[in-house]
Amino acid sequence: MSRPRPGVGAVAAVALLAACGAGDEGTLPSEPPATAEVEPPAAVEDTTEEATATPSRTPTVEPGPVVPAGFSKVATGLRSPWGLAFLPDGSALVSERDTAGIVRVTAGGDVTEVGVVAGVVPGGEGGLMGLALGPDPEDPDYVYAYFTAASDNRLVRMPWDGSGLGTPEVLLEGVPKARNHDGGRIVFGPDGRLYVSTGDAGEPSRSQDLDSPAGKILRLEPDGGIPADNPFPGSPVWSLGHRNVQGLAFDDEGRLWAGEFGQTTYDELNLIEPGANYGWPEVEGPGDGGERFVEPVAVWHPTGDASPSGIAWVRDTVFLAALAGERLLRVPVPDGAAGEPDEAAVGQFGRLRTVEVAPDGSLWVVTSNTDGRGDPRQGDDRMLRVTLTPE
Repeated sequence: MSRPRPGVGAVAAVALLAACGAGDEGTLPSEPPATAEVEPPAAVEDTTEEATATPSRTPTVEPGPVVPAGFSKVATGLRSPWGLAFLPDGSALVSERDTAGIVRVTAGGDVTEVGVVAGVVPGGEGGLMGLALGPDPEDPDYVYAYFTAASDNRLVRMPWDGSGLGTPEVLLEGVPKARNHDGGRIVFGPDGRLYVSTGDAGEPSRSQDLDSPAGKILRLEPDGGIPADNPFPGSPVWSLGHRNVQGLAFDDEGRLWAGEFGQTTYDELNLIEPGANYGWPEVEGPGDGGERFVEPVAVWHPTGDASPSGIAWVRDTVFLAALAGERLLRVPVPDGAAGEPDEAAVGQFGRLRTVEVAPDGSLWVVTSNTDGRGDPRQGDDRMLRVTLTPE
């Protein structure tokens, strides 16, 4: 199950560890800061910087997209946006973590509410999180949502008529909740199954416990059933040994990638294999787990460099939205091994929560400055568009 340790250049070590060693979304203040009415950020120049890294196993050719100078605005005034799912007409549904609302954002920037999800109890990192349309995104009958309820985290689906949401149907419940480490990303795979990321909910031992859904990536049928070909019979567990995964994306070969918060040493980008163990809490980042654990493809120092939340796949490249790192990370992985990473929009828009590929091939990125951990600016939170160019 294990993969060779990532070569030296897959480790992007740009800054020293933060003194707090939180390794998650950042230090949570006792009271959220008041929204600051300040001037919006200036037009973004080309802030792409080459990460300082030790030498690495870098492919000779790194095909893929590059981020040009500048991000353009799609919409402003969102409140703690988290999940993002595109509709067939090119507009997107966006979940607002702390309001339990789902809004529709058009490419022209119009924002309308389509519903409020009943039963959401926001707190800390929890609330209304991941969204997915499926299993056929071209003709969706349901909107799927992962959220924090009064006693647990759970997965629901809601009938979708093209303009509004129906009553939630619970597909999965009993996932441990906590103020931190609630996971929350959901995505349909090319196999038509739903993949759900969970956190360890503050108790690391859960990640190694196959009887607990916490600290895992789960795989479910669209109706919440357990697929017969899951690696552990009768279990929704697809992979284990995760601390807090908030990023999931499939590549063109149908492989699943995951972005994961580290604690004090390494945030991770992982290539997910069914039934594999990714080591937490025995190993954080590259370790000495031998054949027991799968090594990460790339790692970063937590807090100052990354804290990766959402991820997206475009042409042999993984893009990661960084929260505490306040940047969009780009990692070429044409052969499954990380090439030299780079970064854009460093500090320009604050915390970045989610990045997704739009139907037109651009990236849509949402900020996360009104979530109690950022420094809100006029217009926050916002939806941004990045038009990619070939390398």
